[in-house]
Amino acid sequence: MLAIFGAAVALWISEAIPLAATAVGIILAEILLVSDQAVLALAPQFEPNTYQSFYASLAHPVLMLFLGGFVLADSAAKYQLDRNLAGVMLRPFGSSPRSLLGGLMVITALLSMFMSNTATTAAMIAVIIPVTASLDPSDRLRVSLTLAVPVAANVGGLGTPVGTPPNAIALGRLADEGIRVDFLTWMVAAVPLMVVVLVFAWLVLTWRYPATTKAVDLTIGGAFDRSRPAIILYATFFLTIIAWLSEPIHGVPASIVGFVPVVVLLSSGVFTVDDLRKLNWHVLWLVGGGIALGSGVASTGLDAWMVGLLDWESMPNIVLLAALGLLAIVLSTVISNSATANLLIPIGITLATSGATDLDPLLAGLLIAIACSLAMALPVSTPPNAVAYATGTVATKDLASVGVLVGGFGLLLAVFVAPVLWKGMGLM
Repeated sequence: MLAIFGAAVALWISEAIPLAATAVGIILAEILLVSDQAVLALAPQFEPNTYQSFYASLAHPVLMLFLGGFVLADSAAKYQLDRNLAGVMLRPFGSSPRSLLGGLMVITALLSMFMSNTATTAAMIAVIIPVTASLDPSDRLRVSLTLAVPVAANVGGLGTPVGTPPNAIALGRLADEGIRVDFLTWMVAAVPLMVVVLVFAWLVLTWRYPATTKAVDLTIGGAFDRSRPAIILYATFFLTIIAWLSEPIHGVPASIVGFVPVVVLLSSGVFTVDDLRKLNWHVLWLVGGGIALGSGVASTGLDAWMVGLLDWESMPNIVLLAALGLLAIVLSTVISNSATANLLIPIGITLATSGATDLDPLLAGLLIAIACSLAMALPVSTPPNAVAYATGTVATKDLASVGVLVGGFGLLLAVFVAPVLWKGMGLM
């Protein structure tokens, strides 16, 4: 298992093969080497996982939750629900550059909470391209509007379990430890942090990129599609969100709620088989491989062995949290945040459950997931950054300066402020 873990680290960091290939390779390696069907003789005291349990990682409840989010997001893009909603929601913010920038960030973050942050960024970039094209080339508002989209999408992804893959990976590992976190509980923990970081990001963008124009001509979005498939989508989209938010009332797990729109939209023809082929299956496989990696690390005792290499008891909790958060944000800056979460979340949660420290496992999982999503300093750090960079309006130095400030501020909040708030709210 240590060899499998080491190979995963090397391949995810080097990207010598596609990230999803590494993920499914992990599952095959675990089946062949550490399952009940291993080709090598295992120690008699070792009780291996069944090979079916490793395959089952590709249909983990968390993946079904994410699948539902992907289907809803792609359906919204297909019927331009995202763009039309953005147009309607931006109008109240008026034509002032500062208020328009703030409105753009709020709407992007809200959409990113329930849709893939990559899909949200693509939709919102398409929305603001006509606006930036109408501005003077020397007006720095062009840069701030374009930068605002990936920053807000990354920060907004913190808010819900379906916002970004690291959240799903943390939920999956916590579930394996018997810690169930419902949709609303995650939001209660993450949304306050998300809001503060979003406000800080708005202040940074307005400070670094002051607008020269006094008013912006805003004509965004068209008429909502009123066809039968579009109406079915609208109803399904909003009912799913309501069901997610009301999970503590009805008790139906978010993964089951998330699977319902998959069936409804496919059965009604709103989402077709051709649409299904275009889903980001590689992301689901990446998350599934991470869940399998965490399961293998735990079942073989590798996590306990790795945690036992250091004297954690002599290290203050705040130092542990800072180290985990800093490592997560640094790694996520240069490799996929999903890959980083796959590597660090099993170790962090095991550290919290091992008895070597008095860290709360929920705190460890939340912190690492949040830190992974706060890495946004390079075009390669996250797909939303790459989408914005591809417009040619922002340079790498723009992403780096804003990403370091926003990510660093968010990490400080996550390490030093959020744990106090979460404990005060009774979440820990």
